[in-house]
Amino acid sequence: MTAPPADPAKASAPVTLRRVLGLWVLVFYGLGSIIGAGIYVLIGAVADAAGYGTPLAFLLAGVLAALTGLSYGELSARYPEAAGAAAYVQEGFGHPWLSRLVGFAVVAVGLFLTGSLAHGVVGYINEFAGVPPMTTALAVVAGFTLIACIGVGQSLWLAAAMTMVEIAGLAVVVLAGAPSLARLPVVAAQLLPMNPMELLGVGAGVFLAFFAFLGFEDIVNMAEETRDPGRTLPRAIILSIVFAALIYGLVALVSVLAVPLADLARSRAPLELVMDRARWAPHGVIALFALVAIPNGILITLVMLGRILYGMAHRGWLPAVLTVVNPLTRTPVRTTLLAGAIALAFTAAVDFIGLVTLTSAVNLIVFATVNVALWRLHRTRPRDGLAFHEPPWCPPLGAGISVALIVLELLR
Repeated sequence: MTAPPADPAKASAPVTLRRVLGLWVLVFYGLGSIIGAGIYVLIGAVADAAGYGTPLAFLLAGVLAALTGLSYGELSARYPEAAGAAAYVQEGFGHPWLSRLVGFAVVAVGLFLTGSLAHGVVGYINEFAGVPPMTTALAVVAGFTLIACIGVGQSLWLAAAMTMVEIAGLAVVVLAGAPSLARLPVVAAQLLPMNPMELLGVGAGVFLAFFAFLGFEDIVNMAEETRDPGRTLPRAIILSIVFAALIYGLVALVSVLAVPLADLARSRAPLELVMDRARWAPHGVIALFALVAIPNGILITLVMLGRILYGMAHRGWLPAVLTVVNPLTRTPVRTTLLAGAIALAFTAAVDFIGLVTLTSAVNLIVFATVNVALWRLHRTRPRDGLAFHEPPWCPPLGAGISVALIVLELLR
């Protein structure tokens, strides 16, 4: 008996991304990117700028992130696609050149972020063994690029497990630094600085601390692999920012109370100094947690980069060859490998603080543009029936604060 002919439509159908992600996997994805991208490495640099205003700097940076996170939440409900911010700007302004520019800016942010984290992890590795900094940083990027190419479910469950470890590490830091809270009445006034020079330092600290919240926006690039994205994505964004802000506030507070500010500012492994104040904690314990947390941020960022490049290719902004999904892993392997290769180049070319500054500045520009895009959409294309709407005053306020932080850093 002759077999029926194959359906040519099915035979030629392209392989697509698989919708397997739910709310809590995405929350841990966001938390892993946010936490891994920040406090394990950055708290010393923020303390150098803001002094005892460091907890305030982190909280204000969280408020800024929340304002923009609300905009991303509504936009992800309107346009659930992998291109993320680039697609939002296209819908808001209708200018392909601007959309492409924003898309490439988001890619640049991910590349800067990957490089900065790769440099940051070296400081914690050196707690155990002296390693060549550049070679080690490059090896970390290369290894996690390969991991990011496997199935998205496996990648993000691994990221979620690593996120649990890094949150546990921060909980240990808070426990170790808890006795220092006895100093709180003595320094309470300094935690809320009032004179202009101190406020300028807090502003500079906010600019740096904002880097520690980067990652919530990566969630939207998983839209085409998310179940019920119109409801799930906004909730995941908001929960990630709220949880991160609570964790950061506690860690920053015990850090500035437990460790002299000058020591905190100089250290490449600042949270280890907090642990050293606890007699029960063996030296190097927080470095072990950091060795999970920071690479987790690298993995999550590389996963995001592969998706946004894939989404941009689908919009026709990159060569069509980059729209191919690997039939075995159901992931955009080509764009992930491309992102990893470029990240290696940035890791080799720019130092840690330079990468942090570039990441924050470019991301603030993107955030301002996305907020204005939603502000325009509220007026030109109002939408009823969305699973999530943000207050109408949030987009202009989020845009204004983003621009103000950029100006403040330029003046500083």
